[in-house]
Amino acid sequence: MDLSWATQESEAVAEKVLRYRRDASGWKKCREGNGVSISWRPSEEFPGNLYRGEGILCGTPEEVWDCVKPVAGGLREKWDDNVNSFEIVQSITDTLCVSRTSTPSAAMKLISPRDFVDLVLVKKYEDGTISSNATHVEHPLCPPKPGFVRGFNHPCGCFCEPLPGEPNKTHLVTFFQTDLNGYLPQSVVDSFFPRSMAEFYPNLQKAVRKFHH
Repeated sequence: MDLSWATQESEAVAEKVLRYRRDASGWKKCREGNGVSISWRPSEEFPGNLYRGEGILCGTPEEVWDCVKPVAGGLREKWDDNVNSFEIVQSITDTLCVSRTSTPSAAMKLISPRDFVDLVLVKKYEDGTISSNATHVEHPLCPPKPGFVRGFNHPCGCFCEPLPGEPNKTHLVTFFQTDLNGYLPQSVVDSFFPRSMAEFYPNLQKAVRKFHH
């Protein structure tokens, strides 16, 4: 994959995801509880929704990041029920890679196994925030695989942000806008994402406690 194209594309995605983070307008809450809030607004990228999750986790931004960071053999596939496998298809720089994620069937088997091939950029901001920024990409080493429907992540990512005055806590903000592809009723998609995002937070909290305390 061409380095200059990948660099430009990933930086553009990171700018978009940062814009989602900064733009407080137009969000509608669809789920709230246990300190986690999920909201949505129509996506500008595809005929679906952009979802935002927010919550505060016990653990430093580095500890939380360690459980979600995009690395081969990382912790994510150990604790995240929505990730079967995560592999690095191509390592482009130490902060930029192409990854393939496979997911199990979901929503009582209404959603069959999916896989996603993404360009992923890791960014660190001056205030100590660590972020991942991703979008779907085609890669010659990742043709469609039998048994998986290829889904498409439009610009998405997460921010592990320090909480002022609370060095052992992290404000985690996540963004998803995923085209699951295949013939799925919209109602299945609309109920799946808020639920799975809401479950992501307590599962991640358990992982942070397990691996870092």
